[in-house]
Amino acid sequence: MSLSVKVFVVGADGKRQVQDVPDGCSDVAGPESWRTRVWGSEVVRSLGAEFLPILADADLQVEPEQVPAFLRECLLLRENLERIVAGMTEAVMSNREPRTAISERLANLEGAAGRARATGGGVLVW
Repeated sequence: MSLSVKVFVVGADGKRQVQDVPDGCSDVAGPESWRTRVWGSEVVRSLGAEFLPILADADLQVEPEQVPAFLRECLLLRENLERIVAGMTEAVMSNREPRTAISERLANLEGAAGRARATGGGVLVW
C-alpha cells in the first residue's frame, strides 16, 4: 500500500470534498512504511517538522489556513534532504536512490499543497 496525498475543499454544506488528482500529477506520498521510516522519523522530527510526523500515528489533515506552514515544512525537508537520508537506518526504497525517492514524494506533497492554496482548500495524506 502507498500513502496518498489529496486536496480537499469545503463545500457550501460544510462537508469536505476530495478533489481528483489532475492529469500529469501524482498523489503518491510514499509507501505505507514511510509513516515512521521517513515522515515520522527522528531526523525529520529533529528538524522541527510538525505536520508530517503526525503520519507515524494517524492520517494527516492540513486545514486551509495551515497550508502555508505545511509548504514551509516541505521546503525545510527539501533543504535538509542530505541530513534526512543520512539519518535513515534502512533503505527507504529498494529500487530507488533514497534522495531521489524522497525528493519526488516531497514534490507530490508540494504540488498538492500548491493546488490547495490556489483553491482555498486543504491537504489530506493517508
